[in-house]
Amino acid sequence: MAILFDMDLRAARRDRAKRSGPELFLLDRAFEDCLDRLSLIRQRFQYALLVGCPDPRWRTRLLDFTDAIDVRDPGLLFSHAADGEPVIEDQWEPDQGQYDIVLAIGTLDTVNDLQRALFAIRLGLKTDGFLIGAMSGGNTLPRLRSAMRAADAVMGEASPHVHPRVEAAALAPLLEQAGFANPVVDIDRIAVNYGSFAKLVADLRRMGSTNILSERSRRPLSRQALASAAGDFASGSHEGRTAEVFEILHFAGWAKKL
Repeated sequence: MAILFDMDLRAARRDRAKRSGPELFLLDRAFEDCLDRLSLIRQRFQYALLVGCPDPRWRTRLLDFTDAIDVRDPGLLFSHAADGEPVIEDQWEPDQGQYDIVLAIGTLDTVNDLQRALFAIRLGLKTDGFLIGAMSGGNTLPRLRSAMRAADAVMGEASPHVHPRVEAAALAPLLEQAGFANPVVDIDRIAVNYGSFAKLVADLRRMGSTNILSERSRRPLSRQALASAAGDFASGSHEGRTAEVFEILHFAGWAKKL
């Protein structure tokens, strides 16, 4: 299996975001949506697992729906802040049938083997247990992609800068193959207006969402390349602000019998 993402760097980037103060507006939106959907089920769960927890208050809020919660996060500092443990989702081996609900928020788009991560979650769920979550989708950050192509043109080399992401149409089959019945995938596209390329990059750092690709260039961008990226980003602006798109895939499914 190709090692697409650097897992040590992923953990370090999440720790950096924790230390600097995480930017949570997208993740809070995804978490609130999951809670809204849970409220429609009108079922209280006994034992929950929360995968991805950049805000320890999420654990408290989830107690409205469950009696007990375990927390796992790829970042050591995020996991410890929520009284949880660090995890690499596609290397995790849970006890079988331990949970009756799993929430996975904002981390599964940066695992090297998404199918294996989903199967591990299924293994940890009881039969008829519920998985609900959100992850970054395929149409995320188109303006950043364009800006980094402009930077590469100045640098004279093409280098991977922006993460590949699963498309919505591919996620439901992956869930079914991992052992989930009646998978549902919805798309939430959010346009965020930025006054500069630098502000976008600053937000991505505080989200723990900058480049963790194993094949990323280790060569710093030159001033000219950064200026070209900023200019390309600004070329799409309206009244001094550029709309960047974030695509969130919301997904859910019920654990089938193994």
